[in-house]
Amino acid sequence: MTKAVRLDRLLANLGYGSRREVEGLAWAGLVRLDGETLTDAAQRIPLDPDLSARMTIQGQLLDPLPGLCLMLHKPLGVTCSHKEAGPLVYSLLPERWRRRDPALSTVGRLDKETSGLLLLTDDGALLHRIISPKAKVAKRYRVTLARPLQGDETSILASGELMLDGEDKPLLPVEMEADDATHCTVTLHEGRYHQVRRMFAAMGNHVDALHRDRVGGLALPADLEAGGYRVLGPGEIAAVFAG
Repeated sequence: MTKAVRLDRLLANLGYGSRREVEGLAWAGLVRLDGETLTDAAQRIPLDPDLSARMTIQGQLLDPLPGLCLMLHKPLGVTCSHKEAGPLVYSLLPERWRRRDPALSTVGRLDKETSGLLLLTDDGALLHRIISPKAKVAKRYRVTLARPLQGDETSILASGELMLDGEDKPLLPVEMEADDATHCTVTLHEGRYHQVRRMFAAMGNHVDALHRDRVGGLALPADLEAGGYRVLGPGEIAAVFAG
């Protein structure tokens, strides 16, 4: 049976304002469902999958319901962690989305100087499923190096024997393809802290630029510009686990 919630609770949890403010929207005739004006903020609304296409608030379609998952093309200079200085990735989203409950969270992190594909969701179960080692979701990065490759990096990374500074367990095998002397693509099957930068440092090189272009079977679209985002459908979410 489809779950139903009070209109004021639904809209407040989607960030449209406090319950009192949502009451004001309803009294003003600014909430419509299937073309009919809803003036009772206490009315219970079935959370049908197509509700966002049938309800309007101030003439605009309702925001996506909880269970939202989106991809964002993270630009350089923004951070995923509230503990780091500088603008957060959440500042790239509509202000209202930053007030949602449950809140949107990043699925893992990209550091401030790494760009590319970042997933965000308000679905805690989905988030943990993606980041769980059991899911074996691979992540692919485009790497620009400060110094030319020596030629043995592919075999070293594939060996599963490379140790990072300060750790006592070797990395899982990493797939690497060289594009030219200072550019390569690597695919990771685990997510250690600053792993790509640290593993090239362990081989005597330095990462100048880092860009993630794929998570599992989901690739960053060429037409999604830095700072842009889009909501993912069920098929695209499933693709994360298909890579």
